[in-house]
Amino acid sequence: MDGWVGAWTGGRAAVHVGDVADFNAQFFPSGMDAAQRLRRLRQAHHYACLAVCYSPEPALLVLPGEVAPEWTDWLARELAWGQVEVHSGVAPDRTVAEALAARPALAAWIADSGHPVVGWGRNAAQGEGPELAAVRRYESKAAAHGLFTALAPGHPGITVPQQERADGRRRAARRLTARAARGRTTVLKSPYGVGGYGTVVVEPAELFAAGGGGALLRRLVRTEVLPPEGELLLEEYVDPGPAARLRDLTYDAVVGPDGTVHPVGAGVMDVAGTRYQGVTVGPGAVPRDAAETARGFALAVGERLAAEGYRGWYDVDFVTDRQRRLAPTEINLRLTGPAVAFVLRARLDRVRGPGHLVRTLDGMPLGARLAPAALHDHLERLRPRCARLGVTLLPLIPTACHEPEPVVGLALAGPDTEALDAAEALLAAANQGLAGMFEALR
Repeated sequence: MDGWVGAWTGGRAAVHVGDVADFNAQFFPSGMDAAQRLRRLRQAHHYACLAVCYSPEPALLVLPGEVAPEWTDWLARELAWGQVEVHSGVAPDRTVAEALAARPALAAWIADSGHPVVGWGRNAAQGEGPELAAVRRYESKAAAHGLFTALAPGHPGITVPQQERADGRRRAARRLTARAARGRTTVLKSPYGVGGYGTVVVEPAELFAAGGGGALLRRLVRTEVLPPEGELLLEEYVDPGPAARLRDLTYDAVVGPDGTVHPVGAGVMDVAGTRYQGVTVGPGAVPRDAAETARGFALAVGERLAAEGYRGWYDVDFVTDRQRRLAPTEINLRLTGPAVAFVLRARLDRVRGPGHLVRTLDGMPLGARLAPAALHDHLERLRPRCARLGVTLLPLIPTACHEPEPVVGLALAGPDTEALDAAEALLAAANQGLAGMFEALR
């Protein structure tokens, strides 16, 4: 099988291991306390439900949290999968590697399954080597920036934001204050961070309202936006101007086992502040010129990663400036939320015919906390209403419905953005309507 699907799993059904927390944990800052670490692990365990779509066809699924069989049955029906063997609830309060070490029979069953094994990203549990070294190097937003700077001159349409490394937190506070005094907005970054953690946009008004750079940094640490220790990067804020609709773009690719880079595609991300919320991929989602510019640069990045020993999925994220140039901001050497959208699109195009647009909505708020069975019933009522719009509803993250701030992760597949917009609006209204339903019971 040609293309990225062949490079990823050889076109075969695969074992999917939901080890998001394992990948994230290797970049936790040393000053993180036990309670914060546990919160981060549990958040990652919800996101690990995306493991169901790590490749176009799962054979066996390992999840840290507990899921009901109705969830995978729904997806198997819509995506024409065969039987999926599910092992869930294996690691509610630890990493998946720790859980598998305590369950040698399950670990051996996975190893002897005869299927390729796909995880979120490379981590130390899989052994040291060039691939992990490349992950540790280029997951750093400082090292990624250096690579972007080296490659950009050969790529018209690419501009690299200026970045400086602050020597200590006090200097970072002084530099932030000085930049704010000149009216400059700054993107403040920890070198390592995932899901928006460790990155924040600091506007001058916010800094002065907080009482200056030092006071703002202390507040950002206290509210767990920034890690308590370690260096900080101050990066130029790229103003999108009228290009705001295409503010956040991503380009995904796969480095195959032989080091060949295989393009996957471009997507438009939904980012609230610095927190990724979802993506839209498929025909026309990204204008052709922007997609081609992103493709050329991202593949050049992939060639460099491959030369340093990296193998697997990666993406390059961009923001657009007022001149519609693309400014690369980070490299993710792992699977990502957009990767799931691309996998879903590939599967749907294969089993239903080409032309699907796919939109993922990783954390749609629910108006009330629901038990898993109640969430299933709620979504089942919405499924035919989406279908009347020409949209297929796919539940992706069902385990966060009973959190203090309940959410559900969904995917929508349809023929055009208008249909996806209508279905998203329908779902948002119905989710919020849950609050009124429970109010009536009081």
